[in-house]
Order: sequence, then C-alpha cells, then structure tokens
Amino acid sequence: MLCFKLDQTFFGYNRDDRVALHEQIFNLLWIGEGKWDWDTLYNMPIFLRNFYIKKIDKLNYDRQNAQQNTKWKINSRFIKCR
Repeated sequence: MLCFKLDQTFFGYNRDDRVALHEQIFNLLWIGEGKWDWDTLYNMPIFLRNFYIKKIDKLNYDRQNAQQNTKWKINSRFIKCR
C-alpha cells in the first residue's frame, strides 16, 4: 500500500512562525494604541509589518538613550554642586 506524507512545503506557517506572527501582531496592536485592527495587521505584507516593528524599535531605543542622557546630565550637575 502506498502512503504519501504530505508536509507543508510553501504556504502557511509552521508552529514556531505562528507564535512569532501573533507576538508581532500583539506588539503592534499594543503599541499602536488602536491605530490598527487585528485583521489589518494579520493581512499586512510581511515587509511592511517588519518595517513598522523596526521603526518602533528605533523610536524606543532613541527614547531610552535620551532618558539616559538626561539622567546623566542631572547626575553630573548634582555632583558638581556638592
């Protein structure tokens, strides 16, 4: 008896990719504060979704650096005053 094992070859996500996809969608929904809905993000082209994620990562990185620089300036002024 012939038996063929049919695996996903091209279309669809494997299990690990599904988790990453839904994590990206959740993060964009959370950070987007209602600017997008779930269907829009799910059907968004991958390159565009990755673009927005990289843009948000860069904004967060820049914001953290600005906070650290401000904290460093405040601390350096405080040390000079002593």
